[in-house]
Amino acid sequence: MAAKTNAIRIIEQLGIPYETREYEVDPEDLAAETVAAKIGMPPEQVFKTLAAVGDRNGICLAVIPGNSQLDLKALAQLSGNRKIELAPLKDVQNLTGYIRGAVTAFGCRKDYPVFVDETAWLWDVISISAGMRGMQVLMAPDRYIEALSATVGAIAKDK
Repeated sequence: MAAKTNAIRIIEQLGIPYETREYEVDPEDLAAETVAAKIGMPPEQVFKTLAAVGDRNGICLAVIPGNSQLDLKALAQLSGNRKIELAPLKDVQNLTGYIRGAVTAFGCRKDYPVFVDETAWLWDVISISAGMRGMQVLMAPDRYIEALSATVGAIAKDK
């Protein structure tokens, strides 16, 4: 059994059923599609968590399928911002407490608002980062959304 991350401890405290999948990390290729292939799931079922900064409401987290990109206009609208952009990579660890390739909405430095792409509802189970590279957490999307009081909307677009 692998080490428990803060994210997994929080998920357990919330009583959410989950499963972990570990994979070999290639620091040169942290793409969600690569992770999906390594854990044997379609990339649209493996969700990546991105930190974004809005002009009105500051930091938020966007959770989108691994094979898509963030629709900044849609996220701005959903989050009550006029405009929004991805947080600079150099700031991500400071903001979230997680390194690139390991960002998860559970156990961030602060409780940021979380926005999840509506395609999460299409799956019985989605995969998210466990808060460290090399480990994913699988759980029901409704439990994930409920636990984080996330707002669901169409925030992903094709790459």
